[in-house]
Amino acid sequence: MCRMRSLVTLGLGLVILTACGPKQETGAIRPVQKQAFGTTADGHQIDRYILTNKNGMEASIITYGGAVVTLRVPDRSGKLDDVVLGFDNLDGYLKHTDHFGALIGRYGNRIGKAQFKLDGAEHKLAANNGANSLHGGPGGFDRVVWQVADSQPSRLELTYLSKDGEEGFPGNLKASAVYTLTDNNELRIDYSATTDKDTVVNLTNHSYFNLAGAGEGDILGHELTLYADKFTPVDSGLIPTGKLQNVEGTPFDFRKPVAVGTRIGQKDEQLKIGGGYDHNFVLTSGGGSLATAARVYEPKTGRVMEVLTTEPGVQFYSGNFLNGKLPGKGGRTYPFRSGLCLETQHFPDSPNKPEFPSTVLKPGAKYQTTTIYRFSTSK
Repeated sequence: MCRMRSLVTLGLGLVILTACGPKQETGAIRPVQKQAFGTTADGHQIDRYILTNKNGMEASIITYGGAVVTLRVPDRSGKLDDVVLGFDNLDGYLKHTDHFGALIGRYGNRIGKAQFKLDGAEHKLAANNGANSLHGGPGGFDRVVWQVADSQPSRLELTYLSKDGEEGFPGNLKASAVYTLTDNNELRIDYSATTDKDTVVNLTNHSYFNLAGAGEGDILGHELTLYADKFTPVDSGLIPTGKLQNVEGTPFDFRKPVAVGTRIGQKDEQLKIGGGYDHNFVLTSGGGSLATAARVYEPKTGRVMEVLTTEPGVQFYSGNFLNGKLPGKGGRTYPFRSGLCLETQHFPDSPNKPEFPSTVLKPGAKYQTTTIYRFSTSK
């Protein structure tokens, strides 16, 4: 039984604080809240925006890296818990490079040897993952301050101008990410971008999910479904070989619900290379139109998360580099495999793999993708 501590009125809603966590009265959406979250070393104030829907679900996003800091979702009894890993203050996001909750760009995932050729010209990128470029480089979109173009109770639009040559990428890229918290308990992210030179772009979000609650053990018991018949095997540097491998008969077959931990310890060369799952799955939908990419079910709480996207791929990462040393929210740490990522995307190293779907964006065209994280419960 939950013991009531106090009642706090916030805008139009009522928050009931109990010993087992906050539970918000449904039916009213409070105005968007803006809070100071800290200041960067060069003097930029970072703000946090808290979005709510009529069901009491809540998401908070900061202007540094566009990171989703908290995402409060009900369990089967209606209790709200934060299901994304992150930090209580800006210092955590500035010091650590695990990309918790952040917008990723210009290019999500890896580009081999930190270079690619476009229109006959060779472009050298900043290498930050051995010899490779990862998630846009050390100064990628997760490490910059985004501007607020619009804020509403359930909607936040962030924009960023990535200048020509930033991290080695050509063209002035105007990027936008719109977060919408719908009354269907969905966190929707609409990405868009335009450029004044031919360039490559691949935007995603890097939230680490634990549907039992952030800091509540590992994710090995989460049951995962991936709507993918193939995945892209990788070399020792986690760069795709260019082949598409069938998942059938391998530990990568999640076409039916399987607990993440069921096969993660099997003797498999790809699992050994990744230290677990850290691979791009080729979605059967093929991308282009909104379709279900994945479903995750957490048995203890009954929480279900469906991932829908217009992208052709999703990177499933099983938190293999988490080590319990990071001071997370509420003083909790995030040990090995205590969060999983489902990063919707075009394929890694596509600029060097002409057989993969193209990530080239040209002047006059518009990059536009959508990803939805839809939450519900099951028995």
